Amino acid sequence: MKLTILGCSGSVPGPGRAASGYLLEAEDFRLLLELGSGVFSRLQEEKCDPFDLDAVLFSHLHPDHCGDFTALTVWRQWHPNPPYDTRARRLPVYAPEGAATRFANAYAPDEQRRVTTDLSDVYQFHELDEQTFSLGPFEITPVKVFHSATSFGFRIRHGGVTLAYTGDTGPCSALTELAKDAELLLSEVSWTDSPSRPEGVHLSGKQAGVLARESGVGKLLVTHVPPWTDRAAVFAEAQEEFAAAELVEQGAVYQL
Repeated sequence: MKLTILGCSGSVPGPGRAASGYLLEAEDFRLLLELGSGVFSRLQEEKCDPFDLDAVLFSHLHPDHCGDFTALTVWRQWHPNPPYDTRARRLPVYAPEGAATRFANAYAPDEQRRVTTDLSDVYQFHELDEQTFSLGPFEITPVKVFHSATSFGFRIRHGGVTLAYTGDTGPCSALTELAKDAELLLSEVSWTDSPSRPEGVHLSGKQAGVLARESGVGKLLVTHVPPWTDRAAVFAEAQEEFAAAELVEQGAVYQL
């Protein structure tokens, strides 16, 4: 399993950094995990033709995780020379409930046509629940986490190896199940630790480090750091709790 960091900025794109976006590849299957603002451009910079994607998976529907879906739709509906019939080969999209309507509304050309805009001509939409499913060579277990919108983390397995991804979440008991014994934990970290932080929104560096240590993961990757947050400070918190931590950089590649 190959993981490429397309974007790692939290909440909004930052200077030279796209928002959340990760490309997972195994056995010639390309799974795009999140498609936040700026990620569509980064996908092309990494020499991945958007037509080569085999599926897209969203943890939740905040713009920093799905804002570039409209760009992907323009590509699939209006590219003058597609390599295949995009209506005969619709792209599978897995997302929380309501995604098909939300994406159609964002794409609609005007208010009057919001109701009639339908993207199912080029996509197969699937609503997430907490049931494990197969997607190409990957086995994916969604786990509902604690956030300001309906949000899932994912356990993604291939070849006996597990990648756990928190999505956006505050501390919750579900994270222990999500991360348990994973070889790699890709965790959002949005701020430094403080009792004044609002509940059910994000993790601190310390909380991510404690999660990694108590869950017995092999390695922690710190991601989703907003541009207004001190990256070095949140990483220092995480590393103090869990030595095998790394602050991800855009364009980094990991082999699992």
